[in-house]
Amino acid sequence: MFNFGFENAAIAVIINNLKASIMNWKLIFLLSLFGLGMAIATVWWIPGNIELAFWLVIFLINAYLIAKYATGKYFLTGFLVSLVNSVYIVAAHVMFYAPYIANHAMEEQMSGRMPWHNHPRIGMIIMGPLFGVAFGLIQGLFAWVASKVLNRQEVAA
Repeated sequence: MFNFGFENAAIAVIINNLKASIMNWKLIFLLSLFGLGMAIATVWWIPGNIELAFWLVIFLINAYLIAKYATGKYFLTGFLVSLVNSVYIVAAHVMFYAPYIANHAMEEQMSGRMPWHNHPRIGMIIMGPLFGVAFGLIQGLFAWVASKVLNRQEVAA
């Protein structure tokens, strides 16, 4: 058969498209371990009034690491990290509800105004993913901005 070199070019295009479309799940999982640590730490050691400061530091570290190690889709990578975080956080707070709520009076007060106030764990299961999405939008934005600051480009599609 004749070989005009088109086959190699087509394969290169397919490989580049795959690289651009494949998420770095290892990076997402590793960065979500910060969320697992916070899920445990907020149950016993970190009170609600200073939790946001810890999350801000984690978001900045994650944004930098996403911008540095992701091959593209920086916003989506940050968003997915926060969604995985929300799974850890909801699981820890539901499983260890009594010690969690003992250190988070404001959260208990807020949940008392919700329709499920008699079932606060169900409220956590309902609201947790919504917070995951909201914070995912923020983490995604941080990651995207960090990719621009570090002058990272998406892998060509």
